[in-house]
Amino acid sequence: MKIAFTGGGTGGHFYPLIAVLEEVKNKAKEKGISDISFYFLSNTPYQKNTLDEYGVRFVRIPAGKIRTYFSIKNFLDFFVIGWGSLIALIKLLIIYPDVIFGKGGYASFPTLLAARILAIPVIIHDSDTVPGRVNKWAGRFAKKIAISWEEATNYFPANKTAVTGQPIRSLLKKPISSGSFEYFSFNSGIPVITVLGGSQGAQRINDFILDILPELVKKYQIIHQTGEADFNNVTMRAKVIFQKQDGIERYRPFVFFTAEELQRIAGITTLLVSRAGSGILEFVEWKIPSILIPIPENISRDQQNNAYAFARRGAGIVIEENNLTSTIFLSEIERIIGDKKLYATMQESLSAMTSPNASNIIAQELIAIAESHYAR
Repeated sequence: MKIAFTGGGTGGHFYPLIAVLEEVKNKAKEKGISDISFYFLSNTPYQKNTLDEYGVRFVRIPAGKIRTYFSIKNFLDFFVIGWGSLIALIKLLIIYPDVIFGKGGYASFPTLLAARILAIPVIIHDSDTVPGRVNKWAGRFAKKIAISWEEATNYFPANKTAVTGQPIRSLLKKPISSGSFEYFSFNSGIPVITVLGGSQGAQRINDFILDILPELVKKYQIIHQTGEADFNNVTMRAKVIFQKQDGIERYRPFVFFTAEELQRIAGITTLLVSRAGSGILEFVEWKIPSILIPIPENISRDQQNNAYAFARRGAGIVIEENNLTSTIFLSEIERIIGDKKLYATMQESLSAMTSPNASNIIAQELIAIAESHYAR
């Protein structure tokens, strides 16, 4: 039996794939299926060590991106898409998986196109309130469609679409509180704010946090995920800031977080600050209220829609970039952390949004289709 996975090269696409893969492996073991192979087809492995850990073979497929705005890269990427689709067709002919799980993103298009040509069954999942273009297209021929938000139901055929919620990695369901303040060399009596820039980082948020860092560390301890590209710049600016004032012991910048660090962050964080990509649904499991700063609508309408869907459910508040001032930001932090009733209400809203069975539901369908296809 062979099961293939495909998705774009961001954490929002990659980590839900890993969550589903975990559950597929568990169910295969329960059913006594030992002859099973896993593949990940994309333009980048994203985290090669994670794929190796789970025994997944990476198959590189070239992928191009068609942008919604004018760019000479659109012309060049058109040929990359064609070449990638040909490579995907050849690779799938060789592998010929029994089923493919697609998470969307431009990097999944060549593989899904080849799957359609070869009549390989496909299941897709979309994490946004407004599905991406690749998933909208793939929804026409996919056997099953799973979505995280009820708002996305209008974009897919009702007879094969289910609101499963977001597949969550098992490690995120196991916060570690014991010893976690000490792990970050923090004081257990001071609230912790964790700033998540996403897998690629977020320079606008990084710059803003640094600008108000002297004020933040007066009352709070800050864990700041900067992304790789901006990490050196952030750390150098922070050193300059703390040459002029105390508080360096309350600030911890990171490029990204290890599995253990995520668990420890979950155990001690009081408030999350984040963009509003699909990755925000991974942290619902922690039941930690958040301030969402979506990418501006002219760049990503998806994040705007996600953020306001999150806020409508009472799970967080939204500050758009054009309203992002120190006065508004600091007052919202004070309001959420300082109002125990509001904080508890937001936690209740987050509890209502959890989807503990998402990975299980998708894994069951993948194995059922794979078994059926494998038996032919």
